[in-house]
Amino acid sequence: MASTLTTGSPWRVILSFTVPLLLGNVAQQLYQFADTVVVGRWLGVDALAAVGATGPLLFLLLGFAWGLTSGFAIPTAQAYGARDDDAVRRSVASGAILTGIASVVITLVAPLVARPGLELLQTPPELLEAATVFTQVSFLGAGATMFFNQLSGIIRAIGDSRTPLLFLALACGLNVVLVILMVGPLGWGVAGAALATVLSQAVSVALCLLYVWRRMPVLIVRRAQWRVSRADLAEHLRLGLPMGFQASIIAIGILTVQVALNTLGSEAVAAYTTASRVDSLALAFLQSLGLAVSMYTAQNLGGGRPDRIRRGVVQAVRMALVGSVLLGVVLVAFGASIIRVFVGDGADEVVELAHLMLVINGVTYSFLGVLFVLRGALQGLGQAMVPTVTGVIELVARMFAAIALGGVLGFFGVAASNPLAWLAALFILVPAYVRAHRRLAAMPITAEVTTATTPIAVIGPTDGSMVVDAVLTAPVPVVVPRRMPFARSGR
Repeated sequence: MASTLTTGSPWRVILSFTVPLLLGNVAQQLYQFADTVVVGRWLGVDALAAVGATGPLLFLLLGFAWGLTSGFAIPTAQAYGARDDDAVRRSVASGAILTGIASVVITLVAPLVARPGLELLQTPPELLEAATVFTQVSFLGAGATMFFNQLSGIIRAIGDSRTPLLFLALACGLNVVLVILMVGPLGWGVAGAALATVLSQAVSVALCLLYVWRRMPVLIVRRAQWRVSRADLAEHLRLGLPMGFQASIIAIGILTVQVALNTLGSEAVAAYTTASRVDSLALAFLQSLGLAVSMYTAQNLGGGRPDRIRRGVVQAVRMALVGSVLLGVVLVAFGASIIRVFVGDGADEVVELAHLMLVINGVTYSFLGVLFVLRGALQGLGQAMVPTVTGVIELVARMFAAIALGGVLGFFGVAASNPLAWLAALFILVPAYVRAHRRLAAMPITAEVTTATTPIAVIGPTDGSMVVDAVLTAPVPVVVPRRMPFARSGR
């Protein structure tokens, strides 16, 4: 259900919002794991490497789509924090229109560039056919992926991170069944693995639409609100495009990594692919925390609570650091055993290389944890430029490491490109947030008044039932809908 992020202990609010995001992220990673395990065990290491070779190209376009739709949700969260229902619905309409246009473009154009793009990446000839098929099927289903991201984003923007988790979990279970069926008995190969994901995402879209229609009237757009203005579209593009380009910029860096990997052979590609799957699961908490901070910041900016933003971001950084250390210990200690789940016996070199990458990433997760939190905070504040610049910095650092260090140190140099890129981005991101932190301190706080009839529920007898034992006074923020000056002036 919809809820506000503008009241309550900041770290508790952020953590409670993060947990469903984390579970959803883990569920999504698990069905990607299902693809990897089924393809690797059923079709072999070459098929696994072919699927892995598609990752950077898919991320280049689908990552752009994800960033774009994530940016569209920020005005929704700001309007909801300001209690402006009409602005919420206009934001939903603007995001849906722009998502539809982007879906059509990607669906029509992207499949045509799949094979040339893979050839440009120097994909090994023995992997090219399977990689092309997997990429084309994935691009043809881009609309399902984009609309699920857009719908999930607006549901989370009004404080509900549990419902997208439920629908994603159902879709993940369906994906596991479909990928086993299509790759196994039906014998559709890597095309079946891609199609299973597309169909699962389409089911998620249908469930989200049904839920919004029945349970979330604030997100139901009326006929008049579909007539969005150019200013509405421009504001959503102002936030969405930089986030999309940021993802694409990062993807270009990953493309460079893929080129370096392809020159090292299929075993290096398979190792990087498998390690990336494990790494993505380990990073689910940090990614979810960053997204939670983004929604938390946007709602509190709309609600006129800069003081809560300052406290919440500091507390989120602490949570990210603690989580980074724990995750790193797990990967260093158990990474090799986890890798063997994917590749089985007889692939010792793949296991060794993949574990090396997990160790390199695991000991530097603290860089990425801080990066996610601070980037999420700036995006929630409506700042588009700095996160984009950090993406460029990551691109340069990752390209340098992949080409220069990879040529000298081989797989170790390629794997080291990730932490080098994270650290380079922090040199820009930390000063930018410090400036925003100081500006937040100078902003006025929304006045609070006390009402005499605000009921506070008190936990009742030993059965744990909830009762209203007394009627107490409690401060209630008085929120006046208004424009957000911080976003434009703080770029």
